[in-house]
Amino acid sequence: MDTLTLNNGVPMPALGFSVFQNPPAETQAAVETALAAGYRHLVAAAAYFSEPQVGAAIAASAVPRAELFLQTSLWISDYGYDRTLHGFDKSARKLGVDHIDLVLLHQPLPTAFDRTREAYRALETLLAEGRVRAIGVSNFTPDTLDALLDTATVVPAVNQIEVHPYFRQPDTQKAGAERGIVTQAWSPIGGVTFYPGWAGSTNHSSVLADPVIGAIAAAHDRTPAQVMLRWHLQQGRSAIPKSADPARIRENLDIFDFVLTAAELNAIDALDTGVRGGPDPALITLDTFKGEIPEA
Repeated sequence: MDTLTLNNGVPMPALGFSVFQNPPAETQAAVETALAAGYRHLVAAAAYFSEPQVGAAIAASAVPRAELFLQTSLWISDYGYDRTLHGFDKSARKLGVDHIDLVLLHQPLPTAFDRTREAYRALETLLAEGRVRAIGVSNFTPDTLDALLDTATVVPAVNQIEVHPYFRQPDTQKAGAERGIVTQAWSPIGGVTFYPGWAGSTNHSSVLADPVIGAIAAAHDRTPAQVMLRWHLQQGRSAIPKSADPARIRENLDIFDFVLTAAELNAIDALDTGVRGGPDPALITLDTFKGEIPEA
């Protein structure tokens, strides 16, 4: 397994297993399959409402906790210094652990950015206390990164953003790299492009069906998904694919014995449409994205 070294020296497996959109009833089995396949980086989130199932899978596994890199994200309803500390406690109890390797803020709150700053200050406290090993953000743009760093004392280790061949966010990736922030790609194989009504669907089919990626996959006797995950890792990103299908879970891990050429990487880069598939971070508010995170 390839690893990335975060800006505080903590090693993180480059490829993680995400439980995004997995129904809670299917999550424990999916995580157990992932652990048995060899994944050691698990990616949860309070807003996925499946942290207890992730915790149950960890408890049922023979993999020692010290060998796992466990990540979660705190939701906007728990922003604010004290609320964020409590939000962390809720997540830790649900996951059944006393420390979490990486904790992110799930979204910026542009219309309530003081609460975002206070939430991040709480993460800095958790880091100083040793309850987390690294802290970061998710869905931050260059502008919101700058606004956070005006007051932050710790540079985020990770910015988890939508990245796939049809939406690369090069400016956001560059802004992160200049600050020593690892880009972590959610929707790394373009799952967001499968959604009905995707903004780019009038111009493109699913990214998995793209002929450029298909040709590269055929040249390496690999699947389009494996090619896209390899593309992320060779360009220095963390990638966190999700699946509930055991065969797909194992397939997504089988990407460490082939290499894409520079020409192939460039061809994939050239597919970028600049069209976002997920929510625009500028439009996230507590009114439009309601949802309280239940107690443990």
